[in-house]
Amino acid sequence: MQTPNSRATDVRLDHLQKLFAKDALAVDIEEMLIPAGEFVTLLGPSGCGKTTTLKLIAGLERPTHGVIFFGDRPVTEVPPGSRDIAMVFQNYALYPHMTVQDNLEYGLKKHHIPRDERQRRLAWASEMLQLQGLLKRKPRQLSGGQQQRVALGRAMVREPKAFLLDEPLSNLDARLRLLMRSELIRLHHSIGTTMIYVTHDQVEAMSMSQRIAVMRDGRVQQYDRPEAIYKYPANRFVATFIGSPTMNLYEGELTTGDGGLHFTSQGLSLRLPHSVAERLIQPEWQAVALGVRPEDIFLHIADRPTDCLVGRVIVVEELGPETLVTLETPFGEVATRVRGMQAIDFDLELGFSFDPHRLHLFSLKTGESLLRPSGPVGAPRSHQAISSGGRTLVQTTSSRTS
Repeated sequence: MQTPNSRATDVRLDHLQKLFAKDALAVDIEEMLIPAGEFVTLLGPSGCGKTTTLKLIAGLERPTHGVIFFGDRPVTEVPPGSRDIAMVFQNYALYPHMTVQDNLEYGLKKHHIPRDERQRRLAWASEMLQLQGLLKRKPRQLSGGQQQRVALGRAMVREPKAFLLDEPLSNLDARLRLLMRSELIRLHHSIGTTMIYVTHDQVEAMSMSQRIAVMRDGRVQQYDRPEAIYKYPANRFVATFIGSPTMNLYEGELTTGDGGLHFTSQGLSLRLPHSVAERLIQPEWQAVALGVRPEDIFLHIADRPTDCLVGRVIVVEELGPETLVTLETPFGEVATRVRGMQAIDFDLELGFSFDPHRLHLFSLKTGESLLRPSGPVGAPRSHQAISSGGRTLVQTTSSRTS
């Protein structure tokens, strides 16, 4: 369990709304708690409201309705400079005429931090981010990754109550993004400060976060730990947004009969196992979408059981550690994931089977998941997204777990 930094703060959003015009609702969050010292990511596609939410927390935007709390202190009317937060932007916003050291110290000098204390913070951040040999350079003499570390260091020396990071890795190449992800994880573990991170990249969110808030159209669709979001998506949008390749979905009907639960679609008929049936929220007949992740499909490459499904290979992507194979079937395309390099020919007919215990069901009418989670996932969950009247309430049952 990670102990929060003594300066870290809870961040709570209470009935927060932001409208840019009468009908242009950018953010609508009934209640959301970000526990002190946790790394929480706001994840979603462009235009979902994640950056606007971050700006509301920072004070760069004023909410139309609602209150923002840091701990027990309402800060909705507090100006950005007095909120004791530090923000790292997508563009590093370094002063080009200043050295790295001057960039790091600028905010401290502006806030009249004594020289000895400035030097202590500068030495600490420089060592943490491996900037000791770069202090006399100017931004134009730095690589993209080095500039990103300076931007992080400038935020770190403030020793704020919370870090707000707005897609800080999006301008880096793939190798540097991987490196900086690791450095951010290490940094958060070392300093234990509340971090709120905005990204559209699900890999960043899944690899770095203790909790993820998946957003769409200004509303939180699900707020939970990464493993829970992946294994038990709250709705069809979350299911398809998280995971690559995306979850396979097939529309059909759910019926009960002959002592069991059945899914039927054009060209597909499955009897669902008891482990799925006992988790069903509404067992009566209804139109549903059946979901299955690519890694939960078994390809019968060497032999083909008589009772398996059959598809024709139309795409093969050999990626080294895994091979992605797409099949054409009577009920639609099936994306699968196979471990290792597999030499599979195009147009080959292969048998395949769904893992019957790893299936998902979503209502075609509402998009909501029809299955209850089968049990606790990883550490105890303290937040659960609940849909109510078209709005999203993130209900808090415990303010701190880690």
